[in-house]
Amino acid sequence: MSISLTESARRRVLGYLELDPTALGLRFGVSRSGCSGWGYKVEVARNVLDSDVVFDDAGVRIYVDATSLSQVDGTRIDYVQQGLNAQFVFDNPNVTGGCGCGSSFTTEADKAG
Repeated sequence: MSISLTESARRRVLGYLELDPTALGLRFGVSRSGCSGWGYKVEVARNVLDSDVVFDDAGVRIYVDATSLSQVDGTRIDYVQQGLNAQFVFDNPNVTGGCGCGSSFTTEADKAG
């Protein structure tokens, strides 16, 4: 099991964490969203949940709740800037489909359910 950050994403996350003295790391997961089923949640982690699995990538702690883990295991998070736009981009090996607008995705586990 793993969640990893590119160097660009690591720098961006560290920038957020340095601004927040209560920050423990990055919280990463999914919630039901959009027309395909799942949408990513990325925020500053300020507490540890009993269900969290914690990954460490070069000093950045990444907190993933147990419910989200099967949907995001193996994901590599990047931070991409193109002109005036910047965003986190997710290379998730579990994704089997997505909506046309790119805001949500499905996994093999969704087909079984």
